[in-house]
Amino acid sequence: YSIGAVASRVLGVKLIGYFEGLIERIPFVQTVYSATKTLLNGLQQKPDGSARVVLIDFPHAGMKAVGLVMKVMQEAATGEDLAAVYVPTTPNPTSGYLEIVPVKDLVPTDMTMDQAMTMIVSGGAITPASLSLLRRPGTAAPPAA
Repeated sequence: YSIGAVASRVLGVKLIGYFEGLIERIPFVQTVYSATKTLLNGLQQKPDGSARVVLIDFPHAGMKAVGLVMKVMQEAATGEDLAAVYVPTTPNPTSGYLEIVPVKDLVPTDMTMDQAMTMIVSGGAITPASLSLLRRPGTAAPPAA
């Protein structure tokens, strides 16, 4: 077991390095591979204050989609807080939509990134037993369904 573990780590790292070096030589493929790798690394990290699971109106008002807040920024002219929200697609979460949404329009949830990704990949077949919509201080409770 130990010899196999060491060999797979050493040989595996070299093979992955070789593969990535090969990919970096192909212009369009390198761009897609790099972006996908960055996204997946970001999703695997523990969320900080900005990375969280929210619901947004998508694809139109009245319909909610699970979104992952990747970054919060300010609109230059007004100073309004905007969120870069990634809306993954089912069953392949590496394809999806990037939506720029005013922070005031986000519906925070208590879902973890892992729960959200499981829900998305399973097409909604595996979901948390309950979902809490979190209130921001100074806002009314979310409307009852």
